[in-house]
Amino acid sequence: MDRDTYEQTEEADIIEMDAPVLEHAVKREKRVHRTLSAVLKDIAERPDDNFTIADVRDALADRSFATLLFLFAAINCLPLPPGSSAFLGLPTLIISAQMIVGQSKVWLPDFILRRPISAARFRQIVEKLTPWLRKTERLVRPRYWPFPMVIIDRVIGVIAFILSVLLVAPIPLGNWLPAFAMAMFGLALSERDGLVFAAAVATTIAALGVIAAIFGSAAYAA
Repeated sequence: MDRDTYEQTEEADIIEMDAPVLEHAVKREKRVHRTLSAVLKDIAERPDDNFTIADVRDALADRSFATLLFLFAAINCLPLPPGSSAFLGLPTLIISAQMIVGQSKVWLPDFILRRPISAARFRQIVEKLTPWLRKTERLVRPRYWPFPMVIIDRVIGVIAFILSVLLVAPIPLGNWLPAFAMAMFGLALSERDGLVFAAAVATTIAALGVIAAIFGSAAYAA
């Protein structure tokens, strides 16, 4: 199957909703699926002097929630100073809350959305990311995805919101797994990959188990 022309149409499965939300959902299901590397390449080829997160969000269109959830969650998977997730986890909290209510476009504070990145720097980042993304896209691809997007967006939003709360909470050794699970959910939703979705669910269960064990040990020690 062509990776840049995968298309899903599941209008019959969409539940009864408010007219604007329903119209947006139908448009999303009809839209041609394109790989993230192809979208970023198109942005980088624009003759602009600067780019912003808002430019990336608008270019991603209906995939902006999934991709930005993945990006901000992935940042929290990096080795960072203790306590960093209390601040860096806030964007995932904001994004997941909007997924729950069915927002059509990602809202983030202006200082995040409007911060400029030079075109040369952005193209350099895309050039370095593209080979890694293409390798990932060979493994992560549209498959086993029976979920209507209007439903799964909200389901993942609820799970990601819970994981975001755990991420920003001051839990020793309890932040990495929630961030990793959210990154997997973002990747699964972006590429419509049911196997990655199943792995994300398993990682979420593991994260909840680890945090429960941490609290249990602390209560026992007290």
